[in-house]
Amino acid sequence: MATTLSSAQSPLLRVSGTRLETHDGTTVRLKGAGLGGWMNMENFITGFPGNEAAMRSAVREVLGERRYELFFDRLLTVFFDEADAALLASKGVNCLRLPVNYRHFEEDARPFEIREEGFAQLDRVVELCARHGIYTVLDLHSLPGAQNRQWHSDNPTHVALFWTHPHFQDRVVHLWEVIADRYKDNPWVAGYNPVNEPADESGQVLPAFYHRLAGAIRSVDPHHILFLDGNHYSTDFDIFGDPIDNTVYTCHDYARAGFARSGGYPGHTDGVWTSKEQVEDAFLRRTAYMRKTGTPIWIGEFGPVYTGDPTRDEQCAQLLADQLEIYRRHEASWSIWTYKDVGLQGLVHTAPDSPYDRHFGAFMAKKHRLGAEAWSSPEGEIRELAKPLEHLVIDEFPGFSPQPFSTRQWMDVLLRHILLGQPLVEEYAALFRGLGDDDVLALADSFALEQCVRRDWLLDALASG
Repeated sequence: MATTLSSAQSPLLRVSGTRLETHDGTTVRLKGAGLGGWMNMENFITGFPGNEAAMRSAVREVLGERRYELFFDRLLTVFFDEADAALLASKGVNCLRLPVNYRHFEEDARPFEIREEGFAQLDRVVELCARHGIYTVLDLHSLPGAQNRQWHSDNPTHVALFWTHPHFQDRVVHLWEVIADRYKDNPWVAGYNPVNEPADESGQVLPAFYHRLAGAIRSVDPHHILFLDGNHYSTDFDIFGDPIDNTVYTCHDYARAGFARSGGYPGHTDGVWTSKEQVEDAFLRRTAYMRKTGTPIWIGEFGPVYTGDPTRDEQCAQLLADQLEIYRRHEASWSIWTYKDVGLQGLVHTAPDSPYDRHFGAFMAKKHRLGAEAWSSPEGEIRELAKPLEHLVIDEFPGFSPQPFSTRQWMDVLLRHILLGQPLVEEYAALFRGLGDDDVLALADSFALEQCVRRDWLLDALASG
């Protein structure tokens, strides 16, 4: 971890009204990216189906413990290394949000027992970024019990149990006390993002939990900023009262026109017209609490999905440019989603001729054909099969309104990520059968920057953001 600096020269950030600044009063606007798919893996980012824990369990069963550890340790190491930090720094990126899964630090079978080895990769990247002048935001992306119903919280079901079980909440408080104690003297850690995209349907648990969590963290580390996501996937802040001191309230600002099912930009998506004016209106609604309370604005996630269709991708590039212009004009900090993947959103992505893409290409095509991912495959065969069932639910239960999304999105979780995800996990894992050490290392090395394709236009767009 980075050497502690004196307060006069320390880059440690703090909240000062609507701004972030260092101890000498220098204003800092964070411009960054999220390292999705790394210590919190997501199916559309690296091509597997379902949720991370199910995938890892199935792959471990096929590879055996030693080769399983060999593959995943190499993958996490090459996914972000020296060359990646140097690339981002060269583009003016000064912040990297680091999503992590609690399972690296604690096992469900041994709650409250911290796994020291789980910090090795996190320590490495925090220090690596510091050497390149890049702040890090530590983001607990998957919590025990799952804080929302989606795959990206490593939820194997469609129920967010975190909000109804104090046991899970106690474990998260304890884990953050450990994390805060570990990084309290590191000035290049911008702060702690303790709950990614909470979905507390009652709206009653989250505010009190945040106050409890803030007290626990501040008792160990009174200096680092808290980055607190709003409810309903970081879009709703109405449940909060006065802001917690030295805290940034974090908005996620995905635009409808950037979804894979988009009707174009400008254009209609899900019956809603989207233009730059509507994009800015959504931004203003989602950040109203920050302006009302006079606190900084940080967009923790945003970014379009690129499908490979030249016309649509050009529209997405314009959408991105418009969002960056809006953020610049409102002096908002931001973190684009995501840095590296298999080709959907990444600033860089695996090459089509890489060992990973060659080995899993047919499988990923099948997954796309079936529509087994709501994020990257919004149509697919499952969509046509689901329409009659969706209409049945709407007709028979007209008052049913699963929060915070539509009936279709609620069914997407059940049908795509669970019903199709479970058998597809077994198919994905089976593709590791018979592979030797060199084979699994080659698959992992496909994610090393020197083997990846850079979206230079996207990197350059960030540099001007």
